[in-house]
Amino acid sequence: MTQGVEKSLIEQGVLVDPDSARGRLLTQAARLFRQKGYQSTTVRDLASAVGILSGSLFHHYKNKDAILKAVMVEGIHHTMARMRSELAEEHTTQGRLRALIACELDALNGDWGDAMAVVINEWRFLSDGGQQDILALREEYEQMWLEILLQARKERLITASPKVLRKLLYGAITWTDKWFDSTGELSYQELTDAILQLAIKPASDP
Repeated sequence: MTQGVEKSLIEQGVLVDPDSARGRLLTQAARLFRQKGYQSTTVRDLASAVGILSGSLFHHYKNKDAILKAVMVEGIHHTMARMRSELAEEHTTQGRLRALIACELDALNGDWGDAMAVVINEWRFLSDGGQQDILALREEYEQMWLEILLQARKERLITASPKVLRKLLYGAITWTDKWFDSTGELSYQELTDAILQLAIKPASDP
C-alpha cells in the first residue's frame, strides 16, 4: 500500500520521483540533515553525497533553505497521504486510532524516517516563510489525529483530554527512533498494539 501511495503522489506532482536527480538530492539531504543537523551540513556535503558539483545544486533548488523545506514538505505529505489511505480501510474508531499510531511509527522508523526526523528537529532553521508553511502543514496533520481522538472520547474509549493525549502519544512515538529496532524482539505490530493499549482507557459506567 505504501508504494501505491508514493506512486500516486509522484503522479500528482506532490512528491519528486526518488530516482530522479532532484529526488536523489532530497533523499541525501534528509539523511545528512538528520545525521549532521541542518546547520552543520554544507552545500559541498550535499553535492558530494549525490556526486555533483556544488553549483549544480542550484539547478534544482535556489538555496539550502529551499532544500530543507522540500524535505519537510515531502515527509509530511507522504505521511498524511498514507494516514488517509489507512483510515479509509478502517471502520471503527479504535481501528482508526491504531492505524494512525502504526503510520506515525513507520514514518519515523521506516523509509521516510530521515525526512520526518528533520521535520521534528530542524524546522526552526527554516526561513520565516518556510516555517509558516510547515506549521500550516503540521496543523493539518495534527487535526487528523484530533478528529479521531475526539471521536474516541465521544465513544468513551478514552478518558484523557484529546489534546493532552495527542501530545503524550506524539512524545512517545517520536522517541521510538532512539530505541526501537524493527529487527529486534519487538515487532512493529506489537509496538503498535502496546501504544494503543496505553491510549485506550475506556470510561467506567457511572
